[in-house]
Amino acid sequence: MKKSCLLLGIGVVLGGFAATATAADTTAAACPVSGKPVQQTATATHHGGTVYFCCKKCQKAFKDDASKFASKANQQLVVTGQASQEKCPISGGTTKSGTEFQVGNTEVAFCCKNCRKKVAEATASDRVDLVFGDQPFGKGFVVHDDSE
Repeated sequence: MKKSCLLLGIGVVLGGFAATATAADTTAAACPVSGKPVQQTATATHHGGTVYFCCKKCQKAFKDDASKFASKANQQLVVTGQASQEKCPISGGTTKSGTEFQVGNTEVAFCCKNCRKKVAEATASDRVDLVFGDQPFGKGFVVHDDSE
């Protein structure tokens, strides 16, 4: 399928329910550098997906040091429907209903209440890193290849 025509019928599967999003749906996306609303003209490739920025200056800052903004970029991949959760980001185990927790503007499921508690007890900024840092993101989330 062509990229521009692809509707991601996949959802962010969290404990038995799914939320669908279209490819490149940036309406809820925030710039991983500034936190401002994004525009589709300032982008970078990250983990096989497209990250959007509010301006070219933030795009450059990301390209200069992507690791500094990786957690928020990974979260944006989920928010824009380019990635979905498949496992617990803390343990890599199967998620269970009743363990969901809101991390920023993203609901995340966990394998158990202990993993949920670890995230719930962290500060708001630490939660994003605990769930969407490169290592937990790799355990729990999959970026979808939209070139199929």
